[in-house]
Amino acid sequence: MKLKKNIATSEAGFVFNPATGDSFAANPLAAEIIAQLKAGHAVAAIQADLLDRYEVSASQLQRDFDDLLTQLAHYQLLEEAV
Repeated sequence: MKLKKNIATSEAGFVFNPATGDSFAANPLAAEIIAQLKAGHAVAAIQADLLDRYEVSASQLQRDFDDLLTQLAHYQLLEEAV
């Protein structure tokens, strides 16, 4: 799963979709995840990294990660699965 190539992001958490004109502000952790998705990192690798660095259960991480992906898909920020 990857962020669309035309999506503009910043380290501060600003996300802009030029196709729709929508802009969003992500919290620092969401911004980090978005940057990793944009770089092409695999979802499993991102989740493993987060589990190593933060005190969170795997089930809670999965719920929160799925929620973020659902939001990104809703706002048309993810590439279509082939």
